[in-house]
Order: sequence, then C-alpha cells, then structure tokens
Amino acid sequence: MTAQYGWWLLALVLVVAELLTGTFYLLVLALGCAAGGVAAFAGLGSAGQLLAAAVTTVVGWFGVRRWRPQRSPGESADSNRDVLLDIGERVRIEQWQPDGRARVHYRGAAWSAELAAGEPAAAAGEYVIRRVEGNRLIVAAAPAAASRNP
Repeated sequence: MTAQYGWWLLALVLVVAELLTGTFYLLVLALGCAAGGVAAFAGLGSAGQLLAAAVTTVVGWFGVRRWRPQRSPGESADSNRDVLLDIGERVRIEQWQPDGRARVHYRGAAWSAELAAGEPAAAAGEYVIRRVEGNRLIVAAAPAAASRNP
C-alpha cells in the first residue's frame, strides 16, 4: 500500500471519529492527514508529507480556536438566560426571614431565595431572578415601571 492511501485511510477514520464525537479538532486532524495524502500523491518524501500534515493541522487548529465562539469569562451558566430560562422571570416574595432568605413559590414548587449582592435591604414585593444556584434563586428588586401584568 502506498503512503497516500495510508494518509487517506487515516483521514477517513478520523472523520468517522469526528462524526461520533462532534469535535472539530478531529476534523482538523483529518484535514491534516488528507494534506499528507496529497503530498504523498505529489511525490514528496516522508518529511514533506509530515510537514504538510503538520502545517495544515496547526493552521486548522488556530482557525477552529478563532472561529469557535468564546463565552466571556465573567458570564457563568447559572446567570446566562440562554442556559436557564428562569433568569429574568419575576417572583413575588411576601416575607423575608431574619437570615436574609425567603421561601418563594415558583413554577409549582417552593424555592429558597436570596438577595443578589449589592441589593438594598429585603422588603416584600416583586423580584427578578438574576441567578440560579442549585435550588436557590438569587433575586434583585424588580423595576417598578415594568409591570408584568398590566
């Protein structure tokens, strides 16, 4: 078997593995192997084939790193509305406990609620969910002008 077929067979195996795992990095490795196969077809020696595969893989790796959307470091999943649809929803808190917590009935269940950092002292009223930490809702005072029920 010639070297080009070995490269292309390896590329095919990596494409199948990428389809099973869903990672673009295996696809980049497969493209690198395909470049090695093209180099072998062009008659380059082992060093040229490895160089073509390596350069293609490194360039592809940087391309995937640049293309893949990065989440900002300050945004975590527990406060991201794209992950938790509860973020931004309103809850009504009737009474706060002395320890700064309250019980809230939300979505048919009882939740524990706490004020978000920097919020003024707790009082009964409408609050907006800012984060969800386990079974606790971290809430902030709801703006008075934006009423949910007209």
